[in-house]
Amino acid sequence: MSEETTLNRARQEKNLVIDTVRGKFEKMSSVVFLDYKGMTVDQATALRAHFRKAGVDYKVVKNTLVRQAIKDTSYGAKLNDVLVGMTGIAWSYEDPSAAAKVVKQYKKDAGDAGQKLVVKGGVIDGEVLSATRVENELATMPGKDELRGTLLATLQAPLQQFVALLQAPAQNLVYALAAKQRQAEETSA
Repeated sequence: MSEETTLNRARQEKNLVIDTVRGKFEKMSSVVFLDYKGMTVDQATALRAHFRKAGVDYKVVKNTLVRQAIKDTSYGAKLNDVLVGMTGIAWSYEDPSAAAKVVKQYKKDAGDAGQKLVVKGGVIDGEVLSATRVENELATMPGKDELRGTLLATLQAPLQQFVALLQAPAQNLVYALAAKQRQAEETSA
């Protein structure tokens, strides 16, 4: 195989990675950038399993390829400070807070390994977030299921109050009849 063929193949592989990463950024609702320096393979594997369970896509990609993939986005140039050193990328597609919540929980549960995982920054709705905002705001945002539960409770509350109002007169009548029966029993005894 010639040197030119090898270079072409390498270029094609890089372009494929860039296109794949670009596609992930186009589909994502949020992304969290992580520094995983110092983590063992087992610790990184456990982290990947947590991400997978939460529906989060996690990948380690060369910073130069990520820069190429996001160069045409509104936030691409703003991530130059984030895309240095070792970078793991966690994309959330449905629940914007999913990746940040997994990181927060992992850091809490994994002890020493959790302290080695460092949030570098994030993006949500085209806005670049600092590491502090990812950990304090994005990770504490209610998730998709929590929001659905709140919405359902909000929708059900008026109906529950209406049913209670409809039942109140009948319930009061039952109480009054029961009190009358007790009074009749007491006077006859």
